[in-house]
Amino acid sequence: MSRHVAVITDSTAYLPSREMERHGITAVPLTVVLGDEALEEGTEVSARSVAQALQRRRSVTTSRPSPETFAAAYRAAADAGARGVVSLHLSAEISGTYDAAVLAAQDAPVPVRVVDTGMVAMALGFCALTAAEVAEAGGTLDEVVAAAQKRAEGTAAYFYVDTLDYLRRGGRIGAAQALFGSALAVKPLLQLEGGRIEPLEKVRTASKALARLEDIVVERAGGGPVDIAVHHLAAPERAQHLADRLRDRVAGLADLHVSEVGAVIGAHTGPGLIGAVVSAR
Repeated sequence: MSRHVAVITDSTAYLPSREMERHGITAVPLTVVLGDEALEEGTEVSARSVAQALQRRRSVTTSRPSPETFAAAYRAAADAGARGVVSLHLSAEISGTYDAAVLAAQDAPVPVRVVDTGMVAMALGFCALTAAEVAEAGGTLDEVVAAAQKRAEGTAAYFYVDTLDYLRRGGRIGAAQALFGSALAVKPLLQLEGGRIEPLEKVRTASKALARLEDIVVERAGGGPVDIAVHHLAAPERAQHLADRLRDRVAGLADLHVSEVGAVIGAHTGPGLIGAVVSAR
């Protein structure tokens, strides 16, 4: 890296590889445990494998990166010439990843600013992209952190799941919240609020829930300019339909990303997930 500030995130940012390479962003992998086998997200396990395991009711759990893994990433950035690191991660409310990064930062060879973005998936990815752009322009550590935090403040994430059971099993929502979607034929819409996964609305059918999700994203986007990401797990047709509709309806749309989530988020949401991220530029 030729710039003075390196940007590091984690594998749940789900940034396209071309964007990571273009901007020199490093992603530290979380781990998915299938049965008794621990596998790194992004290189050793796919979202599709996780979806299949969940459908077969196999044990699927996740774990944060170790502080040692983060320490190695910080050393590598310093060895490549960085004089400081901004380390941006998924919400500390739903993962211990931030805590592991903070531990590693204490002994890093260069100053490291660890940021809990309160986000996940491309809601985190957009923060990392903005941070990298400011770093490329010669921004200081403080300027890069401020840019990432401002992007996070202007970003919202909404999602639909076929069932809340996977989120409940993984401890990402409580039993009381799980009751929100337990009634017959009720389909839940959720949002990231304060870094936590919170119920948003109940809709009677999947088709109506996805139509409502579309409306919510359009309302949030307003006049733009905004970037949007549509995520899914084992539901590419649904995701593409939503993306096409948003392309038609959001006047200020800048970039639109459509992608399957990775194994870690997939393990907690289950097949059928449709997520939408709206991020003001």
